[in-house]
Amino acid sequence: MTTNAQGSGKRAVKAVIPAAGLATRFLPATKAVPKELLPVVDRPVLQYIVEEAAAAGITDVLLVTGRGKTSMVDHFDRRPDVEQRLEEKGDTERLAAVRRTSELADIYTCRQGEPLGLGHAVGTAASHVGDNPFAVLLGDEFVEEGSSLLPDMLDLQARTGGIVLAFIEVTPEETSRYGIASVRESDLGEGVVEVTGLVEKPSPSEAPSNLAVVGRYVLPGKIFDAIAETKPGSGGEIQLTDAMAALLESGTPVHGIVYRGIRYDTGQPLGYLQTVVQLAAQRPDLGEEFRAWLAEFVGGQKG
Repeated sequence: MTTNAQGSGKRAVKAVIPAAGLATRFLPATKAVPKELLPVVDRPVLQYIVEEAAAAGITDVLLVTGRGKTSMVDHFDRRPDVEQRLEEKGDTERLAAVRRTSELADIYTCRQGEPLGLGHAVGTAASHVGDNPFAVLLGDEFVEEGSSLLPDMLDLQARTGGIVLAFIEVTPEETSRYGIASVRESDLGEGVVEVTGLVEKPSPSEAPSNLAVVGRYVLPGKIFDAIAETKPGSGGEIQLTDAMAALLESGTPVHGIVYRGIRYDTGQPLGYLQTVVQLAAQRPDLGEEFRAWLAEFVGGQKG
């Protein structure tokens, strides 16, 4: 495999999780509870995402928050009162689970005053990240435990020094929901493509491929200058896609990894419910009984 001369070999150790959105699709539940803390069985969505980052070697996580979302930070703080109660009861399993949340990574926060787009949210992280490469993980999706997607993206970005995206293959009918890339083959490894262009939410007839950008990015520090120069686009928002396209045009290498594993998308109610059912069915302590009940319930509905 070849190595791009622009790569520094420096692997990103910081992640930014934009989580300031209003989550209107989940109202009224999200009026007081951040969408990122909605439970998937007994862990909130956000914990799955931080666990994914930690498993990839990320030790520093910045949450970009908004009004009414301070409880996200509280989730990763210590709770000595709860820990003491569990210790007194001898409930070592739950005690370890509660303590683990504060040990996953160093959690920091910054505030996005108003939701002006993903690019704007990422831009608020500039002073925390500096000139270093970093990962961006959207706060409503995650991949199956043990996936190599994020580690592979971090390793690839350290080699190329540019932008690395995660792609999934979508049907023509789905292209209008995603950013779609035009690509060509790459010699940087299996599943890696070189990105030649990005189009935001094209119609099926205008889509340059079936490769859709999903919520994992590894970016160089110079993305912040590009964001600062990006004018509001669709919906009056500052789009991260536009800033990345500007870097691509100026010669920054952009690559993508095509992901074919399981992706859990909790950004809308149906996907959230599907995620809860899938992960509950896989649980060794709940799965067998839950699957039996689910089969009985579905069978009863058919009748």
